[in-house]
Amino acid sequence: MPKIPVMQAVVEVLKSEGIDTVFGCPGAAILPLYKAMEQDGSIEHLIVRHEEGATHMADGWSRTTGNVGVAIGTSGPAGTNMITGLYTAQADSVPILCITGQAAVSKLHQEAFQAVDIVSIAAPVTKWAVQVKEAAQMPWIFREAFRIARSGRPGPVLIDLPIDVQKQEIEWDSTIDEPLPVPKSVPSDARVERALEMLLAAERPLLLAGGGVILGEASAELLDLAELLQIPVQATLMGKGAVDEDHPLYAGMTGIQTSQRYGNASFLESDLVLALGARFGDRHTGDLATYRGDRKFIHVDVEPTQIGKVFGPDLGIVADTKVFLQALLEKARARGPRESGAWVERCQELKRTLLRREDFDTVPVKAPRVFKEINEFYGPDTYFVTAIGLYQIWSGQHQKAHKPRHYQVCGQAGPLGWEIPAAIGVKKARPDAEVVGIVGDYSFQFLVEELAVGAQYDVPFVLIMLNNEYLGLIRMAEDHGGYDMKYEVDIHYDTSGSDNVKIMEAYGCSGIRVADPSEIRASLEWARKEADRTSRPVLVEIMIEREGNTANGTSIAAMREFEPLP
Repeated sequence: MPKIPVMQAVVEVLKSEGIDTVFGCPGAAILPLYKAMEQDGSIEHLIVRHEEGATHMADGWSRTTGNVGVAIGTSGPAGTNMITGLYTAQADSVPILCITGQAAVSKLHQEAFQAVDIVSIAAPVTKWAVQVKEAAQMPWIFREAFRIARSGRPGPVLIDLPIDVQKQEIEWDSTIDEPLPVPKSVPSDARVERALEMLLAAERPLLLAGGGVILGEASAELLDLAELLQIPVQATLMGKGAVDEDHPLYAGMTGIQTSQRYGNASFLESDLVLALGARFGDRHTGDLATYRGDRKFIHVDVEPTQIGKVFGPDLGIVADTKVFLQALLEKARARGPRESGAWVERCQELKRTLLRREDFDTVPVKAPRVFKEINEFYGPDTYFVTAIGLYQIWSGQHQKAHKPRHYQVCGQAGPLGWEIPAAIGVKKARPDAEVVGIVGDYSFQFLVEELAVGAQYDVPFVLIMLNNEYLGLIRMAEDHGGYDMKYEVDIHYDTSGSDNVKIMEAYGCSGIRVADPSEIRASLEWARKEADRTSRPVLVEIMIEREGNTANGTSIAAMREFEPLP
């Protein structure tokens, strides 16, 4: 077997795992890997301006492709800068691989320059964090990292590479090597049968699509089941896009933040919920006593420890969502389809009548009007990313999603600044797609330096900013959450705070500011053409009312509506 540089073997492994793009920043302790990538020449590398940006780019790439995104950094602060991205990926079950350089093995106990125990630091926010001290293990550890990242509940892994280990040679033959198999969790036949019996016995059942439906590529099976048995479908925030929101059986989102009025209403009238790949997060459930009520729950999840974590379901099933739905469909088809009945009609009536108003013509712009324009302007194939804040909640409440993996949100960790690098990752995964980031004025500046990556590598996407010159979500929490204050949340200064259009221009990009709702449509048309013309990021900054609030509450039965209802 031939002897080759160990990092050449690593590059061969990356390629065979389907990696054609990586995001990172070279440094002295990771240069052997960069030398191997340069010599190979078939993996595209984008130089980030901050290692956290690399992790979020890998995250966006992974959410779009379903494969493992890869971020690379050197030793010391490069790895610590990646921790937020690892936590974000872990919280949302996104498979990414972070590769860090490290000081030589003989120096690890001597407080060498930029030598930090990144494995211990990363352990709580990864599925696996490991340091390679034997060169011969390197290809196998990378294979295992990909297997772990993809297996069960997907998630992030980190591999730390001492510089001296990277420089060694090993015996390796890529022609006889391949990815490790990733088995699917199969449900027991008895539990599938029981689930079907419970569904058919219910008078007002709901199917609840969590993020696991999208991660498990199970949207088609979910829709087949819904149509076969005529059962309305809801989605969690992470499951948004699992079912086209214009489908007659779509019954909205339940929650105390990102929710629809008709979603909460139909959930409260239901008597059984089949939850697929959902975590029962607190922003979804609100007050648990109200959420649970008298209804029964079937909880299907690929991760055994998720069953009963928030509350004990009436039936728990450990299985891959796609495999479970295929098994359930087979049994349901044997019994024959069902006709649409009063429950479907009731959910459709709620969907027609319990809406929130969006047709505001006032100045300053009201946020719901922005999403009305977005829904009307962009088609179902557009990819959207959004992070955390009032703008994300408005998006969840008003913006429609039509296809899996086309609406991406960092739902659990909620790191500000996620949108710009995530949009770059999405666009690199789908170069021909239209990519749009919904961003707030505060989040925009957290990783704004990654605009340089979009400009340098000609990565066009559109940012739609809702600018209220506030930390809006925290201002609302201070003002309406019992604190009776507005302390240190106002970021307004001079005329209108930071000149975000000039910030775009400083990075070689372009932007426009909009203050009247009648100008929004034209600005979106301009941004699409400008992104095509320049092949760079473009900003549409919309000045919204400074103290607009989103509907919210502590219980799905007692939401506070701030805007007049239609």
